[in-house]
Amino acid sequence: MRRAFVAALVELARREPRVLLLTADLGYSVVEPFAEALPGRFFNVGVAEQNLVGVATGLAECGFVPFVYSIATFASMRPYEFIRNGPVAHRFPVRVIGVGGGFDYGPAGLTHHALEDVGILRTDPGITVVTPADAPQAVAALEKTWGLPRPVYYRLAKDDARPLPGLQGRFELGRVALVREGTDMVVLAMGSAALDAAAAVAILAERGVSCALAVVSSFNPTPVDDLERILARVPVALTVEHHYRSGGVGSLACEVVAERGLACRVVRCAVDGVPDAVSGSDRFLLARHGLGPDAIAERALAALGAGPR
Repeated sequence: MRRAFVAALVELARREPRVLLLTADLGYSVVEPFAEALPGRFFNVGVAEQNLVGVATGLAECGFVPFVYSIATFASMRPYEFIRNGPVAHRFPVRVIGVGGGFDYGPAGLTHHALEDVGILRTDPGITVVTPADAPQAVAALEKTWGLPRPVYYRLAKDDARPLPGLQGRFELGRVALVREGTDMVVLAMGSAALDAAAAVAILAERGVSCALAVVSSFNPTPVDDLERILARVPVALTVEHHYRSGGVGSLACEVVAERGLACRVVRCAVDGVPDAVSGSDRFLLARHGLGPDAIAERALAALGAGPR
């Protein structure tokens, strides 16, 4: 979805002269369309993510809407203090693009596995976190959030090719997108994990399980009311995310169940424990951590008491 997002950003920037794009010497083969179309509004600050956010904060104070682009681990963690003390504290419209959530940069090893970025950033109520499920939703999210008077973090996957069936690019800030109805349980997916979650739901349907599928694509505002309505209708919810168990959509579902007094049981399907030194493709690592479609379906059956635990 990163290429689709940048293409949409180019069109947005043609309409909106305040929009800028900055990078920390990353994004080659992706950011060139912006740099070529609008060279006077593209800046490479070098390998210096803290400075990247600092420069963007100054530009935002001057009236611009700067987008900063980097790999998700580098965009969310290296400059976190600068995000917190800059655009968050001063309510400036800096947009942080974190590319490669989860294991998207699997061959690069642990330093590039973005497994805690959402958990880190969503705890701060001053920044909106957007986690699109596919490229069409990423484009819709950009259109609906670029003008917010507060910072935004976009967690983008590298995959541009696979649309999520039934989503049709729908995005509404602070709302859940329900893409499939079901009565036995609901699968709540965050970001691009929704693609494998949808495949798992199809497997469950073949096993006779009526399973709803819902996509959580934004935090702060967080879709608490939508989640309460969805979770109140089913006995079991399985959350699926390319993230650690804590801090993401699994934690959010548990918070809603606890705070709203719901009877729904939540089972979290996420990364347990720090990954080891094994590297490989994103598909290999997702399967290794139980996040492929078959493993998700087995977790769902186990949660319903109909399969191996």
